[in-house]
Amino acid sequence: MPFGLKNAPMIYQRLIDNALWGFVQPKGGWTVFAERMRSAESAMTAQRSRNTAMTERPDVLTKFEADYSALSTSDPVQALINGPDGDMFSSGEPDQSSHVPVFGRRSFVDDICFGGVDFDDCLETLDRLLTRFAECRISVSFTKSIFVQPKVDFLSHVVTPEGIVADPKRLAAIAEIPFPRNKKGMQAFLGALNYYSRFI
Repeated sequence: MPFGLKNAPMIYQRLIDNALWGFVQPKGGWTVFAERMRSAESAMTAQRSRNTAMTERPDVLTKFEADYSALSTSDPVQALINGPDGDMFSSGEPDQSSHVPVFGRRSFVDDICFGGVDFDDCLETLDRLLTRFAECRISVSFTKSIFVQPKVDFLSHVVTPEGIVADPKRLAAIAEIPFPRNKKGMQAFLGALNYYSRFI
C-alpha cells in the first residue's frame, strides 16, 4: 500500500510533534527522506508478499486480526518514523536521546492503553512507563488513571482479553443513519459511512 491512510496516525503524530518542537528538516533534505520512505515502503511490500507466500492457505481475517498481525511484524516504515532520524529538527542531527519508546512505538496523542501476557508483564510495563514519566517530568492525573481492568474503552473500541471489538454505541448509531433524500443528504450519508466503516 502506498503511503496513505494506514500511516495517517503516524503522520498526525509527526504534525503534532512538529508544531510543538519547531520546523523539521531531515538530514539531506526532504528528497532524501522521501527516498528513504519509498524504500521502506517497498521493503514492507516485499515483506508482506513473503508472509503471504509462506502461509499454506489464505485465511480470512477480520480487520482487527489483520491490524494485530501487522503490528506484530516489524514494519520498516514504522522503524523509520520511530527511529532517531524521525526526530531530526532544524539542526539536521538525529535525536541521540537515550529514551527508547516504552511500547516500541510512539504514543497516540494522549491516551495510553497497554496489556500483557500475564499480570507480572503488565506490572513490568507499568513500572517502565512510570519511570519514563518521572525522567521526563510528566505528571499523570491519578483520578483519570484506571488500572487492572478486564475491559477498556480505547479510541472508539472496546479492548478485552478476547480481542478488540467495535464500541456498541457506535454500532447502534450506524443503524440509525437516515436514508438520504437529496444531494446534501447523500454527501452526509457517504461521510458517515466513511467514518463508521471501521466499525462494520
